[in-house]
Amino acid sequence: MELAGKRVLVVGLARSGEAVARLLLRHGCRVTVNDGREEKPEEPQASALRALGAPVVFGGHPLQLLDDRPDFIVKNPGIPYQIPLLQEAARRGIPIYTEIEVASWLTRAPLVAITGSNGKTTTTTLVGEMLAQAGLTPVVAGNIGRVFAGVVETVAPDQPVVLEVSSFQLAGVETFRPRVGALLNLFPAHLDYHGSFEAYADAKWRLFRNMAGDDVAVLNMDQQLLRERAKTLRCKVAWFSRREPVPEGACLEDGQVVLYREGQRLPVLPVDAIALPGEHNLENALAACAIAVAAGGTPQACAQVLMRFRGVEHRLEFVRDVGGVAYYNDSKSTNPTAALQALRAFEGGIVWIAGGLDRGDDFSPLVPEVQRRVKAAVVLGQTAQKLATVCRAAGVRRVEPVQTLDEAVSAARRLAEPGDVVLLSPSCASWDMFTSFEERGRIFKEAVHRL
Repeated sequence: MELAGKRVLVVGLARSGEAVARLLLRHGCRVTVNDGREEKPEEPQASALRALGAPVVFGGHPLQLLDDRPDFIVKNPGIPYQIPLLQEAARRGIPIYTEIEVASWLTRAPLVAITGSNGKTTTTTLVGEMLAQAGLTPVVAGNIGRVFAGVVETVAPDQPVVLEVSSFQLAGVETFRPRVGALLNLFPAHLDYHGSFEAYADAKWRLFRNMAGDDVAVLNMDQQLLRERAKTLRCKVAWFSRREPVPEGACLEDGQVVLYREGQRLPVLPVDAIALPGEHNLENALAACAIAVAAGGTPQACAQVLMRFRGVEHRLEFVRDVGGVAYYNDSKSTNPTAALQALRAFEGGIVWIAGGLDRGDDFSPLVPEVQRRVKAAVVLGQTAQKLATVCRAAGVRRVEPVQTLDEAVSAARRLAEPGDVVLLSPSCASWDMFTSFEERGRIFKEAVHRL
C-alpha cells in the first residue's frame, strides 16, 4: 500500500498505538490518535505525537472522528470491535486493522509468528534464542514486549522476525503472511472479548489465512481440533507431539527429543537435559524445535538453548528462597489452563495465590490438581470467591481472602512451611487491579524480596 497522504485514525494510544502512529507519520500519513481515557496533566506520548503533527483526542471515542473520512483505522488489540465508533466505521466500509498488519506491509523480512492459548511467550523466546544460536540474528517482537511497528524499519530483508501474536491482534489482519506460523494450542480464553470459543478459534486461525506453498504451519498434533482444522491449510504442515510420532516436526522417542525434517531423523537431546521444568514446558520445547528448524535453525542450536534456558519473566519464574520456602512468579497465568500447567510443575506443598479479573471462566477443571497439590490458598480480585469455592471443593482447609497482593504474600508466608512452594499463578487476567500481568508480577516479586 502506498501510505503517503493516507488519512489514518489510530484508536488506543498505549505502546502499540504510539509506535504505529510514529511509523505512519514517518511514511507521510495524516494521523489522528484517539484514546478513550481522560487525559492526564502530563502525557509524554501525546505531547510527542502532537509535536510531530498528529492530533490526539482523549475522553471517549466520538463518532466525529470519522468526519475526516479516514482511509483506514488502526485499532489497539484490546479495544472491542463493538464500540460505536468501530461499528460505524465498519458500516461505512472503513478497513480496521491492528498494528501487526500495518507493520507487515513495510518489511520483506521472513516472519515467524507464534500464537496459542498458552505457552506463547516461552516458545517465542526459545525460538528467538535458537535462531540466534544458529547465527541468524533474529529480531524478537510482538506481544512479547517490543512492538513490531517500533522495530520493523530496522530489520534487514533476510533477518527473521519472531513475533508473539495474540487473538486480539490476529482479528485485525488481512494480508499478514508469516513464512512460519505456529498455533501451539487452543483452550477457551478471552470469551468475553470474542463472544464464543468458535470466534476465538477463528481469530487464531487467521494466522494461516494467507500462508501457501512452501510456508510452514506448525501445529500441536495432540489436539484433535487442530488436526481437523489442518485439513483446510494450503501450506506445508509440521507437527509437535508429546504422545506420538510425527511425519514432520518434533516429537519424543525413547526419552529423546527428535526432529523429522524432509524425511531425515535428527536427534536433538535427551529430555532430562532440558533445563526448563514442567510437562507444559516440554511441549513448549518441542514446539520451539519444530518452529526453529522450519525457520532455518539447526538441531544443534536447539539443543544448546534447551540445555541452558531456564524460563522467562513472569512464567514460572523462581524469585527467591525464604526460610526453605521457594517463591515462584507465574503472573502470566491469565486463564485456568495456564494455572493448571503451573500447578502440575510441582509435586505438592503449594501455597497458591490466585485471582483476578472475572471474565466468566470455569475454574472447576482445576479441582483435581488443587486437591493433589495445594495445601493452602490465598485468593484476591474479582474472582476471589469463585476460586475459594474451587479450593474448598478440593478439600483445601486453609483459604484466605485478601485485598492486595502485598497482603497475599504476607498471608502465604504465614501458611507456608520449609519445603513448600508459594506460587503466584492467578488463573485470571490482571486488569481488575493492575495495568498488566507484568505489573502484577513485579509487585509480587518486590513483596517477596521485602520478606
